[in-house]
Amino acid sequence: MAVNDANPSNGNASLTAIEVMRDAPMIPVIVLNDVQHAVPMARALVAGGIRMLEVTLRTPQALACMEAIARDVPQAVVGAGTVRSAADAKAAASAGARFAVSPGFTPAMGQACRDLGLPLLPGVATGSEIMMAQEEGFNALKFFPAVQAGGLAMLKAWQGPFGDVVFCPTGGIQPGNAAEFLALGNVACVGGSWLVPGDALAQGDWARVTELARGAVALRP
Repeated sequence: MAVNDANPSNGNASLTAIEVMRDAPMIPVIVLNDVQHAVPMARALVAGGIRMLEVTLRTPQALACMEAIARDVPQAVVGAGTVRSAADAKAAASAGARFAVSPGFTPAMGQACRDLGLPLLPGVATGSEIMMAQEEGFNALKFFPAVQAGGLAMLKAWQGPFGDVVFCPTGGIQPGNAAEFLALGNVACVGGSWLVPGDALAQGDWARVTELARGAVALRP
């Protein structure tokens, strides 16, 4: 079994990191401060065609939000973002997360996710980091922070030496430049926060979230 593959021990044997990345053109990067927003937000994203939901571990409410989505929105696949340690991965898996996304990578984190059966999209920004991730068996990677670390030019340059790697560029990706990234052969999807704007959450404007999700799905013909 490849490191990117899920472990049958947590019931996610069919889910792999590449499947997470290829499910839709975009993985939303979600910051939630209110558990009450979690379920209606998830339902709105699913209605717009986005199922893979990265809830970042940036707020005290994040784990409770994951639990609520995993329990009440079975059509969604909730994941944990900003996973930085084995402890983060364990807490996320216990809350119902089915994949993990990290801003960087360490072999210890990769091992922890493998032990948990949690597909991991490890963050990389340099060739050396890609090589370290590949040594651990990871070939589906998050390029972060994408725009700040070289953007389109960097991804094009990596197509030669790292032709067997696919990326989810995240960081500085917006509706105006997402299609350019998605047009690259080594980009499986992009990550971004624009699907769940703070004012839409505050106002409970779930119709707007659904509309934004549909727009993201339409980014790739």
